[in-house]
Amino acid sequence: MSAPASEENPWPVRTVARKIAEWVDRLGAVWVEGQLAQVNARSSTAFLTLRDPAADVSLQLIAPAALVRESGGAVAEGSRVIVHGKPSFYLGRGTLSLRVDRIRAVGLGELLARIERLRRLLAAEGLFDPALKRRPPLLPRTIGLVTGRDSAAEHDVVTNATLRWPAVRFRIENVAVQGGLAVEQIVGALQVLDRDPDVQVIVLARGGGSVEDLLPFSDETLCRAVAACRTPVVSAIGHEPDTPLVDHVADVRCSTPTEAGRSLVPDLAEETARISGLRDRARRALHGWVDREQRRLADLRSRPALADPLRLVAARVDEIADARAAAHRAMLRRLDRSAAELGHLGARLTALGPSATLARGYAIVQLPGAGDGVPPLLRSVADAPAGAALRIRVADGAVAATVTGTEPGAETDLESDPDPEDTP
Repeated sequence: MSAPASEENPWPVRTVARKIAEWVDRLGAVWVEGQLAQVNARSSTAFLTLRDPAADVSLQLIAPAALVRESGGAVAEGSRVIVHGKPSFYLGRGTLSLRVDRIRAVGLGELLARIERLRRLLAAEGLFDPALKRRPPLLPRTIGLVTGRDSAAEHDVVTNATLRWPAVRFRIENVAVQGGLAVEQIVGALQVLDRDPDVQVIVLARGGGSVEDLLPFSDETLCRAVAACRTPVVSAIGHEPDTPLVDHVADVRCSTPTEAGRSLVPDLAEETARISGLRDRARRALHGWVDREQRRLADLRSRPALADPLRLVAARVDEIADARAAAHRAMLRRLDRSAAELGHLGARLTALGPSATLARGYAIVQLPGAGDGVPPLLRSVADAPAGAALRIRVADGAVAATVTGTEPGAETDLESDPDPEDTP
């Protein structure tokens, strides 16, 4: 047993390497799944590199060359395999490897079953929800294209988009579209394009292939990277029957790269014709509206009220004159009637007044007044003692008289003198 390591008593390299080897040896045999990134079969020993499809992690495999040859074409670069082996730590170089005694290719049915399980998982998380899909812009400033270098898919997308809109711009990121490095490179390209403010839509394009060739586009890491993009993503993978999981996560799914190129931008000829048609429709609509309004104005101007505005005034002039004459005649009749009524009242007042009574021979006898008031009338002989001065008013004047005596029931003796107030 080695003493515990310390600054004063450090372990030598061989001791540390031996202890690591002992710990690795305790792990025992394990089953491991991955994708073969490199196969180097020598005369007796084969050296392989097994990569994790969802992470940048690899593991070195050491296997008998006969085991690789017996597997036929199943053990090749890009193949998905399951291996059985025992981890070992090589003391001389300080490397970890897996000594393999069995290699089995992952069958198509097993791959499809795994893809189906992943599809249900992502659907349950809502990554396929149509409400999350975003509509790409009608005419994007720049189109980001993730595809293989000099691939037919790149040619189809660029050519068809350029034929429809010659001024279209692309930013192309060439990556591996199959094999162990495909997922890592595609995810990196997506992140680069997603950070570019000029890129308004990203296209994932690849030609057709087998299910194994299209496995990177059903990878969980790639699907989640597409769902995390802020830029709309268009999936154009394989042919019409091919439906990798990234088709369900992407905002728009195109059956082929050719269809993607046609759907990314509008057709210049069609848009030009549409604009011309809309311009003609607008011109006809405007002319129709102007003509309709002109007819309405003509109809309004032809109406009598607008054609001869003074006609109504002239028609009312005679009515106003007749009304004024009638009012004048009514006023005159009213004045004449009032004058006649006033004359009748005056005649009645004259007939009933004291002057008319005096003219018929009557007289008014007044007692001497006190002060400036009207002298009181003599109503009884008791009010006229002998020697009382009286004022007698007749129709044509008044005379002054003095009472010489009174006889009840008889005429009173008066001595009259002309009243100086009534003497003309």
